[in-house]
Amino acid sequence: MANEPKQKPSRLGRGLSALMGEVEASTPAKPELGAEAASVGVDELPIKNIRRNPNQPRRTFDETALQELADSIRTKGVLQAILVRPDPKEAGKYQIIAGERRWRAARLAGLESIPAVVRNLDELELLEIGIIENVQRADLNPIEEAEAYEALMSRFGRTQESLASSVGKSRVHITNTLRLLQLPEAARSYVREGKVSAGHARAALGSPDPEALIEMAAEKGLSVREVEALVKGARDGGSLETKSARPAAAEKDVDTEALEADLTRQLGLQVDIRHGKNGGELRIKYRDLEQLDDVCRRLTRRKG
Repeated sequence: MANEPKQKPSRLGRGLSALMGEVEASTPAKPELGAEAASVGVDELPIKNIRRNPNQPRRTFDETALQELADSIRTKGVLQAILVRPDPKEAGKYQIIAGERRWRAARLAGLESIPAVVRNLDELELLEIGIIENVQRADLNPIEEAEAYEALMSRFGRTQESLASSVGKSRVHITNTLRLLQLPEAARSYVREGKVSAGHARAALGSPDPEALIEMAAEKGLSVREVEALVKGARDGGSLETKSARPAAAEKDVDTEALEADLTRQLGLQVDIRHGKNGGELRIKYRDLEQLDDVCRRLTRRKG
């Protein structure tokens, strides 16, 4: 577009794996890293010389999952190299482009070095790759994703059209995600922590008091449709304090709460047990596909 700054052609649309595949072979990789890693030129870099990217879009790392990865790394090593660039401010140091979670887990595991692919990238490419990697892996919560898009637009003059092309999302998705930044900070925290979805938050934006409505949705477990109904009711002269789309859940007995707490500790995920006259439900809340995969592995694991 006419108003967008002229930039060099981007290769980022091809994805992170294609980017790493463009690296010419340098130091051979350790045997356990496999032939694919060797083909892209993997180096062993001292962990103490690697810094996190201060503009990393992802801010939240699940401590339980991180510890589990560290335990795996102690046993099997780091199976996938991280992606770094030379630190622009300090010679001999490196800045993470992709793979901060593996780097954090490797430090927890007590490793002194980690396999890494070194690339020379500018600030725009650094931020854009960080967004692409996390969005493709569903690692960002909706607020982190919105803040990352806003950073690309405000700092580098990107348009919503170019963002959509780079991250493989529709322009409508970009627009709807950016709308979340209209929320007050207290309301954003509910989305960050996964207590309500982005759909709840967008619906609440039409309310005179989005923060109060999001808090109500989190406490009562309202659906997006129920939040939309409350917004419509408020517009028609109703009150969020007097209207409720769903009766409050029945109080749980001590035994049920104890069982929930025990399962939550065992799984590292929030568990909700709901009784009814004709049976009940066991709900396990997960934040991303990695946590879902972990739950599936635990549930399908065979003893012996």
